[in-house]
Amino acid sequence: MKPKSVIVLGAGISGLATASLVAKAGHHVTLIEGSSWIGGKSKRIIVDGQRMDTGPALVTFLGVWEEFIRRYDLLGNQNKKAIEIAPITFEPLSEVGEYFYKGDKCLLPVEKGNKWHEPWIRFEKIHGKLGKEITTLLTNTSISRKAIPAGNKLISKYGIRLTTKRYLNGLKWLPEGLKEIISIHTLNAGVGPEKTLALFATIPAVMATQQVRVPVGGVHEIPLTLEKLARYAGVEIVMNEKAVTISKNKVTTEVREYQADIIISSLDAKVTQRLLGKTTNETNRKMSCSGVAIYAVLDEELPIGTKTHSVIMPEDPAALHAALGKNQLPKESMVFVNYYQAGHIYPNNKSTVAVLITAPADGKQYSIDSDFTKAELDRVSKVMGLPKNIKEYFGAFEVLDPKYFSGWGATGGALYGEARKIWQSGPLHTPKHSSFLRPWLWMVGASTHPGGGIPAVLGGSLIATKKLLRRLGK
Repeated sequence: MKPKSVIVLGAGISGLATASLVAKAGHHVTLIEGSSWIGGKSKRIIVDGQRMDTGPALVTFLGVWEEFIRRYDLLGNQNKKAIEIAPITFEPLSEVGEYFYKGDKCLLPVEKGNKWHEPWIRFEKIHGKLGKEITTLLTNTSISRKAIPAGNKLISKYGIRLTTKRYLNGLKWLPEGLKEIISIHTLNAGVGPEKTLALFATIPAVMATQQVRVPVGGVHEIPLTLEKLARYAGVEIVMNEKAVTISKNKVTTEVREYQADIIISSLDAKVTQRLLGKTTNETNRKMSCSGVAIYAVLDEELPIGTKTHSVIMPEDPAALHAALGKNQLPKESMVFVNYYQAGHIYPNNKSTVAVLITAPADGKQYSIDSDFTKAELDRVSKVMGLPKNIKEYFGAFEVLDPKYFSGWGATGGALYGEARKIWQSGPLHTPKHSSFLRPWLWMVGASTHPGGGIPAVLGGSLIATKKLLRRLGK
């Protein structure tokens, strides 16, 4: 295979992973990033001298990461294995999180003694061991010989009830509260349970069975590891150069022009279209959700017994989904509280907390004293049973909002871009990585991956790269 010149746009997880594999296969790869940091949404910030990571808070379906490492090691003829180049350790957490809903609370997996323990055990028995099948779908095209049996096995669990909502509603033995806790995970795709495949009902059970993990040092260790693997493979990484235009075999940045045989964009799909000179109609587009994220260093520890991850649900999840679908502020939102005590996961000498409030993709700026933020912080404090408002525990803090996230190019700061059709809400579809009209342009990451999270992004890169290398080989 004659080496080709390849440009990858965007040094997020997908861009770094794709660049690593293409370079490891023997091609000349230049990775161009418009900002001053690698990782994209998975960014590291320093608050009062303490390390905190934005973006994904957990790693699920670790088999996708392991498959990436396996394929990386198989490519090229370098002697070192990935584990020698950039070792990374994942620490399992004892629970997915603690969920609060209508006065009830439970862990996932549901603990003994909880009124939902028996139905959860029954549900987990049906779905908990399907992690291998989902991993297969995340790392292979849905029409491949590997994926078809995996897809059939999953579909056999759902029958004709193909949406998350319809499937869970059909389980008459499953308590309504537990159904809502399971279905709230569809917001990992940015939309409600009536607009996602039944597959999303399976995911919480797999997460509980497999255990969720966090890299020692924080989730940002993943892009840092990918950066090391990319550089070892020979990738030239160019920072602080924002792309201005893309044309056939050429990328123009604010600094210079680059020529290449192949261009790979890991940017948001609409950003890629604008770089190609296409006008996009931003009106009447349904977007996925955004968020108001508060990253705080604590002056005082949260009460003993506070879990690493807590999920505070709204009283009416359907009203939340409806409000987000109309791009309106909900009366009550879903809030994640990620609490790390000093020395746990991060090498910090102070404890930290991230309060992540689901919000519409309205592109607006929210402070800690905005009405919406204040109301949610007050509600979180009461639901969790804190002796005082959680804000009173904060020392230094930083707030990221839809206006900040809109800087990534997605309309209104939508975290997962445009809301997808129901059949595109999971790994059971074949994303469009390239087109007949532009065989020199490929898209990965935010342009194509279904929903959010590291497995979807990384798996999408594996699928696209395999197709691209096969085409270059021809």
